[in-house]
Amino acid sequence: MELRARFTDALKTAMLAKDAATTSTIRMIMAKLKDTDIAARKTPQDPGVPDDQVIAMLRGMAKSRRESVELYRQGNRPELAAKEEVEIAVIEGFLPQQMDDAAMAAAVDAAVAEAGAASIKDMGKVMAVLKSRHAAALDMAKAGPMVKARLGG
Repeated sequence: MELRARFTDALKTAMLAKDAATTSTIRMIMAKLKDTDIAARKTPQDPGVPDDQVIAMLRGMAKSRRESVELYRQGNRPELAAKEEVEIAVIEGFLPQQMDDAAMAAAVDAAVAEAGAASIKDMGKVMAVLKSRHAAALDMAKAGPMVKARLGG
């Protein structure tokens, strides 16, 4: 099912269940998606950004909330940290299942072989291969250090 349809279905379900936290988070996701669509629009008839860009948007939203959680904890505001963690859980519910460390290591090895990478200078090529093959299921922030270690950087 397309992500946009999943957002709408999840919003209806959350509203019927009177789940205020989930409802507000999904509304926030849909508003951000609308902003993203408008920013990417070239003509008024454009259908909106594809799912891979929606996934990237969701990852960005989750990342910013994780950073907020850290800041709230440092500022001794556990109630705000808890609110952000609920939002993270809702956002991550729409993301594809992430690769575990073993699968990520195998993907890195395959990408290194495919790119013919020999040194740290080839890291960009390897990252490009990883992104093209595994963009939805791979956290590029975790893959970067693995590639660097694999290439001896």
